[in-house]
Amino acid sequence: MRAVRLHGVGDLRVEDVAEPDITAPDAVKIRVACAGICGSDLHNFATGMWLSRTPSTPGHEFAGEVIAVGSPDLEFKVGDRVVADSRVPCGSCETCASGRSYLCAGMGFVGEVNDGGFAEMTVQPARQLRRLPDASVSYRVAAMAEPLAVALHAVNRLGADRSGTVLVVGAGPIGALCALVLNHRGQARVLIADRNERRRSRVAEICGAQAVDLAALPDAPDAAIDATGAPAATDAVIRALRRGGRLALVGLYHGTPQVDLNAIVEGGLSVSGCAAFDTEFDDAVTLLAPLATALEALSEPPVPIDRTIGLYRELTTLETGKIKALIAP
Repeated sequence: MRAVRLHGVGDLRVEDVAEPDITAPDAVKIRVACAGICGSDLHNFATGMWLSRTPSTPGHEFAGEVIAVGSPDLEFKVGDRVVADSRVPCGSCETCASGRSYLCAGMGFVGEVNDGGFAEMTVQPARQLRRLPDASVSYRVAAMAEPLAVALHAVNRLGADRSGTVLVVGAGPIGALCALVLNHRGQARVLIADRNERRRSRVAEICGAQAVDLAALPDAPDAAIDATGAPAATDAVIRALRRGGRLALVGLYHGTPQVDLNAIVEGGLSVSGCAAFDTEFDDAVTLLAPLATALEALSEPPVPIDRTIGLYRELTTLETGKIKALIAP
């Protein structure tokens, strides 16, 4: 079968590999219908930050059809349409034992600790999977479940007052989905900022937000979500927030960023880090049908697996108009 394989930093290949076998009774074999390229995939490709085994098949945002199960006692049956939870906590550390496994210090992810969804087929433990509850949800929309869970978690961590103004910085997939969730929850005013004017305008239209220039905000927002992972943007957001404001950080940074911590202290800001998601994955699966029209509009038509390397290159440019790129293995 065809699969995308990460052999090392900057070394991504599309190869013919053996079809995966079910080797455990709790395993499920899935024919992948659609998979999303995440910002963390690009980050790992560029830095090798989470390379724990090579070569490996990335892809932790995917949906597909069950084609075999390790045991007839599993809740999944052949023909079920499923999506994958990306997180693989250790299950034995103090944090996991306390019920906060999403903060597991040894957290791994599908596509890192095992082969993921950038392949025609993948085998995953049944615990990673959720059945799609609505037959009308397309695989293209279903592949957005995992990043939607990340956005839900960021909005939950922010805890914004719905009567105020929330600024979302970064019109990539997570920023766009944060704006969508805020709008869906009835936030009074949502602003979206991004250096890419074409992308921020598209997100604003789809998500019911107001496109703004971070350097020329109409007024000070009450809260903000920074989905950029860009220190200059984070620093600008910290300075732009209303005194006593709230900030949720959900972007991934290269290296050790330099920001003005005095502005946080003197402004009385509350800052939250957003690590993946907690219980929001099930909520995201439930929201796929109600948000299907917007989720499809935020995504690109899936392309063949052989175009994955080109997509990686395109998504790392500032000029791309794509928000969520998908492949169809």
